[in-house]
Amino acid sequence: MQKMASTPGRAKLLDVARVAGVSASTVSRVLSNPGLVAEVTREAVMKAVAETGYRMNHAARNLRMQRTGSVVALVPNLGNPFFAKILDGMGRELAAAGYDLLVSDTQDGTGKHVGLHRFLDPSRADGIILLDGLVPQSGLEIANAPPVITACEWIEGTSLPRVMLDNHEGGRMAVAHLRELGHRRIGFIGGPPDNVLHKARLAGALEAAGDEPLISFNGDFTLQAGAAAAQEWIAMSAAKRPSAVFAFSDEMACAFTAGLQRAGLQVPRDVSVVGFDDIEMASHLAPSLTTVRQPKRELGKQAARVILRRIEGREVEPMTLLQPLLMLRETTAPYSL
Repeated sequence: MQKMASTPGRAKLLDVARVAGVSASTVSRVLSNPGLVAEVTREAVMKAVAETGYRMNHAARNLRMQRTGSVVALVPNLGNPFFAKILDGMGRELAAAGYDLLVSDTQDGTGKHVGLHRFLDPSRADGIILLDGLVPQSGLEIANAPPVITACEWIEGTSLPRVMLDNHEGGRMAVAHLRELGHRRIGFIGGPPDNVLHKARLAGALEAAGDEPLISFNGDFTLQAGAAAAQEWIAMSAAKRPSAVFAFSDEMACAFTAGLQRAGLQVPRDVSVVGFDDIEMASHLAPSLTTVRQPKRELGKQAARVILRRIEGREVEPMTLLQPLLMLRETTAPYSL
């Protein structure tokens, strides 16, 4: 790549092309339709843009193409730390393509879903990334709406493109790990029964458990549910308590562990615990949490790439499936009487 000195903000498209070693038409294509260009070329052009200080007139481009220049991500709970890295991955990928990421909550203060019609107005956004699988399908049936894809969660019965983790495999890995440690009385703290993540993770957990039944604790992915499960576990007789518990979210796993510790119990001496998600705090707890990691930034990047292709009118795969990773830390130990 050639080097050149230029005054920031005054470089031309031809300057970018010269530094990147590509044609001006390729530069234009990267800036307007990045999904049509190979990643190595796209990276070279964006590096040249940074070096030359080239500034694209996004307002003029969007007006010319009848676009807003924005993509909206709809999240079921903005206070949940799980979404932070996903949104970061989305934002970086969209910014490189000249799009702004706007974020909004799908729920009001009472937990009820808000009407989605205002987000599905093409004058507000060029594309929608939906991270809530419990949004009513009827709320998406609006004429002339911008492209919609789902990420993390998905809506059963729709053909919307999905970017998601293999949650079934994640659930299987968690329980398989506990069984390998010798645990046979295994409990789980699930999510809402109608949630797609709950269903997929439970199916994987049941597969790994085989003929051994799993002991169910009610859950909804929140800290409060994990704390309640801890009290329920403590109230059980020693003969009926599971020796290991798989929580379907790290928040529930953290609160479950804390509840036991406040009662004078120890993890993993008294019970092994596995979480799901690998949120930021999981590795900083004492003991650090064994959990199933989601590649959150990569999931966000992949979701951004899929919605950009849909905005460009290109075909996309019906499902982009990412693989989980079991993070072995300090909350699990071999079973002992």
